Amino acid sequence: MTSIVSELASTAATGTTAVLEDLRFSITDYIVFCLMLSASAGIGVYFGFFSKAKNTTEEYLQGGKKMPTLPVAISLVSSQLSGVAMMSVPAETYSFGFNMIFVVWAMVLSVPVLIYVIVPVFYDNNVSNCYEYLEMRFSKRTRQLVTITFILNQFLMLPVYMFVPSLAFSQVTGYNIHLINTVVCSICVFYTMLGGIKAVVWTDVVQGGVMLVSVLLVAILGTSNTGGLANVLQNASEGGRFNFNFGIDPRLRLTFFSGMTSGLLMWTGKLGLDQSCVQRIVSMPSYSHAKRCLLMAGFGFLLIMSFTCFAGIIMFAYYYGCDPIQAGLVSKPDKLMPFFIQDIMGNLMGMPGVFISCVFSASLSSLSASLNSFAGVVYFDYIKPRINHTEAKANATMKIVIVVMGAYCIVGGFIVQNFNSMIQTMWTITGINMGAVVGVFCLGMFVPRCNAKVAVSGITFSVLVMLWIIVNGQMNFKEGLIKYDPIPNGLDKCEAKQFKVIFDAINNNMTSIVTTPIPSLEDPPLVTTAFDSNRDFSIYDLSFYWYKVLGALLVFAWAIPMSYVWPLDKDEKQNPKLYSPFVRNMLNQQSPVLELEELPLKTPLSEEQIKEKENGVSAEA
Repeated sequence: MTSIVSELASTAATGTTAVLEDLRFSITDYIVFCLMLSASAGIGVYFGFFSKAKNTTEEYLQGGKKMPTLPVAISLVSSQLSGVAMMSVPAETYSFGFNMIFVVWAMVLSVPVLIYVIVPVFYDNNVSNCYEYLEMRFSKRTRQLVTITFILNQFLMLPVYMFVPSLAFSQVTGYNIHLINTVVCSICVFYTMLGGIKAVVWTDVVQGGVMLVSVLLVAILGTSNTGGLANVLQNASEGGRFNFNFGIDPRLRLTFFSGMTSGLLMWTGKLGLDQSCVQRIVSMPSYSHAKRCLLMAGFGFLLIMSFTCFAGIIMFAYYYGCDPIQAGLVSKPDKLMPFFIQDIMGNLMGMPGVFISCVFSASLSSLSASLNSFAGVVYFDYIKPRINHTEAKANATMKIVIVVMGAYCIVGGFIVQNFNSMIQTMWTITGINMGAVVGVFCLGMFVPRCNAKVAVSGITFSVLVMLWIIVNGQMNFKEGLIKYDPIPNGLDKCEAKQFKVIFDAINNNMTSIVTTPIPSLEDPPLVTTAFDSNRDFSIYDLSFYWYKVLGALLVFAWAIPMSYVWPLDKDEKQNPKLYSPFVRNMLNQQSPVLELEELPLKTPLSEEQIKEKENGVSAEA
């Protein structure tokens, strides 16, 4: 019996390998891919060796505060569109429907908040490091606590950013995923280390162009191969991908309310309160330039991310009734996008290479920006106070930090490969501290009565509570109390659609076909799914999309009451520029309220004053 099972497994593996041979990179694809990496490395070499710029930390981290608007806007868009977005967002909409669009369109709300509420504070206080603001508003301890969370967040997320495109490249080439990860990480570290922020911005411009072209090609060719836009919409609708969820239960995986709220907080935190983006925003010559930059970036982000979300719908419509995952050709949804690209573009010379370049471009943008800002934070917050600072020594130290972090990303890939859903992994990891960080910035800008002690304790309270909730939530996942099964697809239409590759895989891999289980007469198990729950409410079942929002609310829930326990010192004077513009206006309109003890005592009127008052009354009569 064992030998028969082994033989079947061997036959299935051989069959799957055989049908995948038709979905591999060609020589042209390799050339296109190498050209993109060479362009990125070339830009680093130019700004590292040939650009006529001063060797200062301001030049390395801020481009001398003379960065042009459009390239920085493109750079902001590129850095937000990591390889995780290019690969996992289509996988999300393919598996769970189009509700992800609510997260994307929250950017419409986020841009005005950034322009009129947050960024003016940084420019009014001449801040180059967003964490510098926390020291000005609260204390050095507050700044150090938040920078520690930033550093820990980078340690957790940077290996994810780099591993996802390596996953895509491995899917279409068959090369060892860790070898790919090593090569591409090394190139990214090379140009970031040499060229600083200018290299980051200008490589982002090149990579942003590649991303836009790739996403548009996927949308056009995918729609065409599916039989037109009408067929795409019909198949997606029949498959339940347009069932928008407006439920208010916070345990539901993704709804309109969780998408818009968490999206608003995430984009505000990422663009306006994360040093990797703030560093580029404040590199603009003036606030008006920064405002235009954010408007351009918001529009560009909405354009590309809307197409990326819809790419998952196109992908589902194309494979409606013939799921490559169920057929055993793709091991998990995050690998489906490169398979789809190779399927629809494999006959077009160089097109698969363009898309894989797109995925790598997105990840390189995120990685390079994060490495550059990470080096700046580590140096200025933790190394500079302990050494004899010189500009040359600072630049050399930051380059060493970038190299060390790049090596860590390569090693971290061995852990990341065990994750299932990259989007869920990212939101869960950042949910521990991102809400607390956004919350404390908002606390500083909106609530004048809060002091440093309140801020530090608020951050600590939020992070500890979120860590407890998330750990218990993950335990519920492990115990099977939470199951996010995707909306089902099928394999019943493969022959009709003439998908030879998938049909051959099914025939060669019959043991992998999932049969419909016979319904049990027993009561259904108590479980929270992506779309419903029959369990009693538990905070540990909370959807991971709510983690950041809850983290920010916890800061305020702690800080507001504690601001009365630990009030501001009477002698403590606050600079009005440290508050958001609308808060300043409110403070200016309020007249000072005097206590009874502070009111002047009335003195008795003299006889002359009494006569004048009586004469005035009689004259009026």
